[in-house]
Amino acid sequence: MACVLMKGNDALSEAAVRAGCRFFGGYPITPQSEILEYLSWRLPEVGGTFIQAESELAGINMVYGAAAAGMRALTTSSGPGFSLLQEGISYITSAELPAVFVDVQRYGSGLGDIFQAQGDYFLATGSGGHGDSRLLVLAPASVQESVDLICLAFDKAEEYRNPCLILSDASIAQMMEPVELPEMKEVNLDHPWAAKGKHGGDFKRITSTMYYIKDFDTYIKAKYDRMIENEQRWESVQTADADVVLVAYGISSRICKEAVYFARKQGIRLGLLRPISLFPFPVKGFAEVNPDVKAYLTVEMSALPQIERDVKIACGQKVPVEHFLGGMHIPEYTTIIEKAVSLLK
Repeated sequence: MACVLMKGNDALSEAAVRAGCRFFGGYPITPQSEILEYLSWRLPEVGGTFIQAESELAGINMVYGAAAAGMRALTTSSGPGFSLLQEGISYITSAELPAVFVDVQRYGSGLGDIFQAQGDYFLATGSGGHGDSRLLVLAPASVQESVDLICLAFDKAEEYRNPCLILSDASIAQMMEPVELPEMKEVNLDHPWAAKGKHGGDFKRITSTMYYIKDFDTYIKAKYDRMIENEQRWESVQTADADVVLVAYGISSRICKEAVYFARKQGIRLGLLRPISLFPFPVKGFAEVNPDVKAYLTVEMSALPQIERDVKIACGQKVPVEHFLGGMHIPEYTTIIEKAVSLLK
């Protein structure tokens, strides 16, 4: 398969189309607006529907309707727009409908700013809405992984009948890298759970909330337990003998890989555990780390430590867990190494 050079947002959009996405409803906001621009012409080419909604609230509810009809549906946003999606996400989750969302993270709370950042971890992994609900959350660290994970997200959303979120960031979305795109996928729209109206004289299904089913508490917990058991994804880089293990996702993890490489050249036993699934958090990956590890160091582009909480839980707080925060700036590998070495003193 030939490689093509594409911007992260464009590559993700094309991959979504090839994965069978045939509906998009959303609203432009930097740094994810290229997704709308790309899909505005690409979806009609394959018989799909693109709607630039009047707001994020309208867009997410359009996705709700398209997903209920069995279509592979997508919406994307960033920052304050992603906050506005939460009510719709909660309703889609409650109705047990598959849909895919993309949050291209930007800096700050409130309106924030358009700079690159990773400050949406709490919101993305918390639940995606009120009540007992979770999203499968996947975090790409390259343009190629954006392609691979958006395809996986559509498949997993249907497998669990649960929305999936791609948590990207402005750096991954705006950079250009060579990618291999998947072949076009033929997608079945005749799902037994889809609301198709009258079919053979009978209504097949009316999509509403699933909370009225018997023994719902037991049922929904079992579904998320199955997701936690089967969907943990991570990458380990020289963690088997590491004295300090870095934990980072997305763009921060790329700098951490560089830090591991140069630290090892200096004789410093540094490793990296990169979560690919943020929910479920890859606790299993921590079980493979050097049992004599001295400390963990989380690295993220945020003003407050966010992933640190999950790392403490995953490692059982048996060793210190410190953080390195870059705010809106990608940290330099040299300063990461310095911070890691300080934890060994």
